[in-house]
Amino acid sequence: MSEAFIIDAVRTPTGRRNGRLSEVHPADLGAHAIGNLIQRSGVDPERVDDVVFGNVNSVWEQAGCIARTSWLAAGLPMHVPGVTIDRQCGSAQQAVQFAAQAVMSGRWTSSSPAGSRTCRWCRSPRALRLGRMIRSSIRSPVPPAGPRGSATARSASSSARR
Repeated sequence: MSEAFIIDAVRTPTGRRNGRLSEVHPADLGAHAIGNLIQRSGVDPERVDDVVFGNVNSVWEQAGCIARTSWLAAGLPMHVPGVTIDRQCGSAQQAVQFAAQAVMSGRWTSSSPAGSRTCRWCRSPRALRLGRMIRSSIRSPVPPAGPRGSATARSASSSARR
C-alpha cells in the first residue's frame, strides 16, 4: 500500500465578528488558500485528482460544492472535480482522511483537502429554528423505554448472555 504525505499547508487569515473579512465569501477565502498552496508547493494543478473540502453548515451562501467553487475561483483547471463533506466539527479532519485514503489505495496520486467554516455565513440561530420546525413536523412517536432500556437493547443483551 502507498503512503500519503502532506507536502504543504496554508491557512486563511482569522478575523473578528463584523470585521474586515466578514463580507468575504467562503469560496473566495478558499480560493485564496488553494491558489497560494498550489503556488507555494509547486504542485502541478493539472495532476490534482480531486479537491475535498470539509465544511460545517453547508447552508445559504456556503451551500453547494464549496470545494469545486473555491478551486475554480482560484483560476485552477476546470477538469478537476471537487466534493464537500459535512461532519460538523470533524469536517476538515475527515477531508484529510478521505484524501489520504484515496492516495494510499492508489486511486488518486494527489489531492487538495481543506476545511471551511465562516461563521458570518452560517446564520446558526435561523438554522436551529428551521431544524426544530422540520424535526417537530416529522417526529414519529417513540415507545417508552422499559426498565432496562429499549426493546432492541434488551434483546441484544439477552442474546449475548445465551
